[in-house]
Order: sequence, then structure tokens, then C-alpha cells
Amino acid sequence: MNDIQTIQSRIYEIRGQRVMLDRDLAELYQVTTGNLNKAVKRNIKRFPSDFMFQLTTEEWELLKFQIGILKNGRGQHTKYLPYAFTEQGLAMLSGILNSDIAINVNINIMRVFVANWFYTRLKNLTDYYGN
Repeated sequence: MNDIQTIQSRIYEIRGQRVMLDRDLAELYQVTTGNLNKAVKRNIKRFPSDFMFQLTTEEWELLKFQIGILKNGRGQHTKYLPYAFTEQGLAMLSGILNSDIAINVNINIMRVFVANWFYTRLKNLTDYYGN
């Protein structure tokens, strides 16, 4: 799976927003989830609730079911509920993560979100005009 497909497969809709989870971002950035969240907490003023939010237990259980995390799979016994980053939160991450890997991953994430935006608009126009 290429980088773009990997990113696309890790975008979820939660609370009516397209988001990526801290654990998926950490894997893409090749850091631990704990270190990613520490960097965010050191810069928490950059992440208002419309940029980042923590999933509720119910949201996490539903998402685990939807994405097929099994009982013995990764994420079954997480110590903390995951954080979800909206598109704006992902853009803000680019300002606090400065490794070459993080920069390249963020460029690809922005490309995916822009492509998805165009696809959604095109689909809406096609549905509206019936073509």
C-alpha cells in the first residue's frame, strides 16, 4: 500500500468530522504515541477543541468495531483514550514536528485531505445535476 492509500485508510469520520487518530499519526511519523502526545501537550494552546479532541469510551469502542481491531489486536488495551486530530489540527502538527519524516508525512496528509475535498465537491455536483 502506498503512502497516500495508507493515509486514506486511516481517516475516520467522528463527530461529523474527518479525523486521524494519534496512534495512526505516530506510526506514520515513526514516533511513539506517547511522544506525539507529549509534543502536543507542550504546545496545547495550538490545539483548541475544534483541532483536536479525545474520543469518548463509546466512540472508541464503536470505532474499534468498525475498523476491526480484534481482542488480541493492536489497540485493544490502550491505557488512554485516543486523540483525534481534525484537518486543522493536522496542519498545526506540522508546526511542532520538524523531522524530515514528519514534514513528508504532513505534505502527503494535506494532499489527501485536499483530494478528498475535491472528490466530495465533485460528487455533490454530480448528484445534484444527475450526471
